[in-house]
Amino acid sequence: MSALVTCRSVGKAFGAQTLFTEVQLVVAEGDRIGLIGPNGSGKSTLLSIISGREEADRGEILRRRGIVVSHLAQKDELDDRLNALDNLLLSLERLPLDAQLKRSRAEAMLSRAGLVEPDLPAAKLSGGWRKRLAICCALVIEPDLLVLDEPTNHLDIGGIIWLERLLAPSGTQGPKAFIMVSHDRRFLENSVNRVVELARNYPTGTFQVNGTYSVFLEKRQAFFEQQLGQEERLANKVKRETEWLRRGPKARTTKARFRVDEAYRLQDELSKLQQLNRVDDRVGLDFSETGRKTKKLLEARGVSKLLDAKQVVRDFNLVLSPGIRVGLVGPNGCGKSTLMSILAGAASGDDSADAGTITLADGVRVVTFTQDRSGIDPQATLRRALAPDGDGVILQGRFVHVVSWAKRFLFRPDQLDTPVGQLSGGEQARILLAGLMRQPADILLLDEPTNDLDIASLDVLEESLLEFDGAVVLVTHDRYLLDRVCDRVLGFVGDGTVRSYGDYEQWLRDIEGKKGEPGRTVTAVPEKKEQRPSERKTARLTYLEQREYEQIEEAITKAEERREELEQHLADPALGADPEALHRCWENLEAARGEVERLYRRWEELEQKRS
Repeated sequence: MSALVTCRSVGKAFGAQTLFTEVQLVVAEGDRIGLIGPNGSGKSTLLSIISGREEADRGEILRRRGIVVSHLAQKDELDDRLNALDNLLLSLERLPLDAQLKRSRAEAMLSRAGLVEPDLPAAKLSGGWRKRLAICCALVIEPDLLVLDEPTNHLDIGGIIWLERLLAPSGTQGPKAFIMVSHDRRFLENSVNRVVELARNYPTGTFQVNGTYSVFLEKRQAFFEQQLGQEERLANKVKRETEWLRRGPKARTTKARFRVDEAYRLQDELSKLQQLNRVDDRVGLDFSETGRKTKKLLEARGVSKLLDAKQVVRDFNLVLSPGIRVGLVGPNGCGKSTLMSILAGAASGDDSADAGTITLADGVRVVTFTQDRSGIDPQATLRRALAPDGDGVILQGRFVHVVSWAKRFLFRPDQLDTPVGQLSGGEQARILLAGLMRQPADILLLDEPTNDLDIASLDVLEESLLEFDGAVVLVTHDRYLLDRVCDRVLGFVGDGTVRSYGDYEQWLRDIEGKKGEPGRTVTAVPEKKEQRPSERKTARLTYLEQREYEQIEEAITKAEERREELEQHLADPALGADPEALHRCWENLEAARGEVERLYRRWEELEQKRS
């Protein structure tokens, strides 16, 4: 398929900070690209450059003539005074369409948004519904290329699944391609067919893989293993050459000058490779538990809460013991944060429940993380936010200097005097996580701790929670995190009622009104029907199909090798100087991708017939 946007050797810097250099990227029809990378790597900036909102410092951006690009920024651009329909019409204002067609298109998109109160001004919509409306405003113009920056922010699980369905390939509907930044791993897995990581530990600045997010993880792991093996081989070679150089003046004769130069070149190459392999954009998390062995840390019985004449919590029961990890799920505004506030308040002696009791073990320590960033003073410097009591912190009985402490959370020493209010959302989230680490805890109450964290930080957060010996109550819309960390799920089902589930999918089936007793997994088993011998099918391969089946794995391997070879060639900066060669390479790559997909489809057909 033809290219919509081509980035050739694109670079961008802000002052002394270089975000990326030499980015090579082609977005073609049919591409559903997930752009990932650590916080501060320049993902949002690259999206703005692709959509034409920002200029690159270097390189070239080629856009197909007449292309329509729609950009969904992290902060929505809705008109707060207008309702949903009028905001959609506003998005269509510049299109050369008659008024009736604009209105019918806006009304059709409004029905897909599923807004409960479409006549409300945007200013009165919740964060989740504003995000839905902003997504619809981006889609209503029917763009060729849709650019999405963190589209799942503020969406609950139901909203994320709605967006997955909206972005799914659907024939002529929807954009020809999209590229989006997201840290939601399950959303990436379900939505994209290509992953591009923007990071400093790649020789070209990016690592690009065709396939789902899980395929990307496998190939990235193989890449790093290969790169570490290359470092080991190069180190051995440099060692031999260095020993040769040390043998004395004879090694430095004119006759051997080429070998001297080669030895120094190898040393430089090894140094660069070592720097790439040592880049680590992972936050260092290690939640400290008190070591308490008490069987029952917290018990809530019959807890209820009325808020603004609405029953947000009704007859809630919970027992927390060491090692229990509970996920709290529900639609936006259902009362999850209110319930977390009630639990946290009981720990501090402020019982805000209208009914019921919350009993805690003597001396139990409860540490909370709030999604509103209320624990951060925007006027304080980063230094004081990380180390409030001096030049360092006490961590597990030892002193850690503030500079080392800052580096552990990916802050540079020159940022220490920066006001916290000037830092990004992801950086502020890391400050709060650093604060949690300083406090030994029996119970962690975490309300949306994943907001603004990059994928590497999310991985470390998961591992830290799995290693924590105390109890955890976690509010999150991150389905991957729920699956990996939580033993069970407590789900809001309406009117403040909370029920226990095995996982979030069971809760979803319940609230979507599927048959079965709420809170229990129901598996439908189809009735068995005995087949007469004449009805039984024998799925056998013909002689030619059997030969094809035996050779198809090797054919797939060769086709994938050809595709990867072309992808590497396309990433060569020198290719950008020859437009004709670049176009031929792109056409060959598209043909190779098509061949790989064809072979996989054929392999599945033969497998099904054979089984």
